Amino acid sequence: MVNEYEIKKQICEIGKRIYDRGMVAANDGNISVKINDNEFLCTPTGVSKGFMTPDYICRVDKEGNVLEANGSFKPSSEIKMHMRVYKHRPDVKSVVHAHPIYATSFAIAGIPLTQPIMPEAVIALGCVPIAEYGTPSTNEIPDAVEKYLPYFDAVLLANHGALSFSDSLLAAYHKMESLEFYAQLLFNARALGGPKELSDEQVKGLYEIRRQFGLKGKHPADICVGGKNSCHACGGCSVAHGVGGGAADGDLVAAITKKVIESLGK
Repeated sequence: MVNEYEIKKQICEIGKRIYDRGMVAANDGNISVKINDNEFLCTPTGVSKGFMTPDYICRVDKEGNVLEANGSFKPSSEIKMHMRVYKHRPDVKSVVHAHPIYATSFAIAGIPLTQPIMPEAVIALGCVPIAEYGTPSTNEIPDAVEKYLPYFDAVLLANHGALSFSDSLLAAYHKMESLEFYAQLLFNARALGGPKELSDEQVKGLYEIRRQFGLKGKHPADICVGGKNSCHACGGCSVAHGVGGGAADGDLVAAITKKVIESLGK
């Protein structure tokens, strides 16, 4: 079992990665790791994630109360958002919040990342909805994120940034990295005239590959088993599970229209 000091070092290493990759600016972003059911390590507020050392890392309980903090360091003001993820996703051991440029641009534009354009993204990441805007450091963001937690492993935060979570710190970071890469590819493809999306059948095949691999986490492949349409492109999971509001209105209208046309053709 990895000792606590090693976990603190890993948090600092991941913090430097997200800083060096331009996923955060200045003191933005935050990272947390679950130690046990009532203890969590997290990055402090007001500190650049690119220049942390293990003694910067704070320890909090499941309510976000400080258990240990050195000097003037205080837990991130966004710790409420992290705790909400842990509360509703017992499989999650780490949460990463950052402001990657391309993904955050989609969040600002109100465009969820649901277009199936790359096999790796479809298999490993799945759809990425947008949680409604909330004021940072309040319960508004945790409340907005909560309804997406049972169905997705990454969420865009409207006009704010992105959130990813998984069963290890490295896996949570990799989801953030994959999310940003997906967003950048989609942005570039749109600039070149628009992406050529994978078909429903191709997406279903990728979902089946994911199930065969037994990959962990939540994903449309786990929701749409036996469904006629994939959750990608149409926002089907969000509509079907009552978590709408984060998807663009055009996606929702397109999904409803498609369903109506199908019913008329029967």
